[in-house]
Amino acid sequence: MVIAIDFDGTIVEHRYPQIGAEIPFAIDTLKLIQSELKHTLILWTVREGELLDEAVQYCRERGLYFYAVNSNEPGARKSSQPRKLLADMFIDDRNFGGLPDWGFIYHSLKENRDMCFSPEIFREIPVTEPVKKRRGLFW
Repeated sequence: MVIAIDFDGTIVEHRYPQIGAEIPFAIDTLKLIQSELKHTLILWTVREGELLDEAVQYCRERGLYFYAVNSNEPGARKSSQPRKLLADMFIDDRNFGGLPDWGFIYHSLKENRDMCFSPEIFREIPVTEPVKKRRGLFW
């Protein structure tokens, strides 16, 4: 499976343009997903140029290497790439519902559960009635 991973807010805390502190277990979990589960990881981030190089280097220094960075293939030119990344799954803090715990992500992938990526999870979320708004000048 090809998995696209965001950087800021997913691997590290949001401190853009600086690199924030590592989110606990993010790098170790991603390395396990590569080595044990044999998934292909692509770094998919808004960072470009020098800021992107810093993010890639940050991961490399911790032993995390990506198949490709901001593209579908290693070293591909932007002009030859489709605008949409061809990934089977995206792990991003901006997902609907936010970023699950890294342990949950790993075990879901390991056990081939699609629980966190399917409509089934929404059955567990309590539904609240919408607040009725008053109509008027200040209400």
